[in-house]
Amino acid sequence: MGSIDLDLRCAEISALDEPLPGTTAAVQRWLCLEHRGAWGRDVLDGTAFGPELTAMLRAATEAAGVRLMLMHRPGRSGNEAPKSTVLLANSTPEQSWCETLTVSGPSDLLDLDLTLLAGDAPGLGTPVLDPVTLVCTHGKRDVCCALWGRPIAASLAAAGQDVWECSHTGGHRFAPSMISLPTGYSWGRLDALESVHAVTELAAGRLPLHGLRGRGCWDAAGQAAEIAVRGLVPDAQLNDLDVTGDGDTRTVGHADGRRWSVDVALETLPARAVSCGASPKPVQAARVLGVTAL
Repeated sequence: MGSIDLDLRCAEISALDEPLPGTTAAVQRWLCLEHRGAWGRDVLDGTAFGPELTAMLRAATEAAGVRLMLMHRPGRSGNEAPKSTVLLANSTPEQSWCETLTVSGPSDLLDLDLTLLAGDAPGLGTPVLDPVTLVCTHGKRDVCCALWGRPIAASLAAAGQDVWECSHTGGHRFAPSMISLPTGYSWGRLDALESVHAVTELAAGRLPLHGLRGRGCWDAAGQAAEIAVRGLVPDAQLNDLDVTGDGDTRTVGHADGRRWSVDVALETLPARAVSCGASPKPVQAARVLGVTAL
């Protein structure tokens, strides 16, 4: 393609030529804390928790391989509530679950054995049976998320959905960015009506492909491979497909025994700002070259 107008916001630039499949941040286990105070540019930059607690939370989450997210209900601000909601989740197909509990403050998170999030539902909280939606509105990280994420979160809340505004999810240039727990599937560039439709479909056990970025338990090529196969088997349930292999060829297996070989290439796209105000740099896009039934 030709030159890119660098005066555009990063999400507007990305929408010109960057495909969505394969762009979800790699996350398998989640620790989401309701926090109505300031988030800072990064959840662990010391703004939210102070330097000492931040260091302890960083050590605990990194040791357990858990992604810490901050969240609040759409439009909510201040610190009026005495308790904070916590969401725990595992997003792998074989161990897809979500639990919720409340804590008195962020230091209570240090009392949780976060290594348990790597297995079956540990019973640390109450099971969450319906999908929970996270919409990135982290304006201090990138203004695109605030501009386009907040209206999406408000629309979902008005539609009666279980939705939280959340901190940086990865890939603000695909804003608005929406994640569903427990599966960890992520969507981008959906408008208000499309977002409500997507969440409604999820609640019915169906996975909408429009705007789908991928499932965070796979890498970029694995995400693109799974989405390509889902286009061939639209009746596949949320946790029916598994992805194995590495490199340019992935194998996607269905719970019923069917398997597909998927050839994927990583294509380098022209340099662009991956965040508003950042210096341009090349990005890679996952392209599916072919799908073969095995």
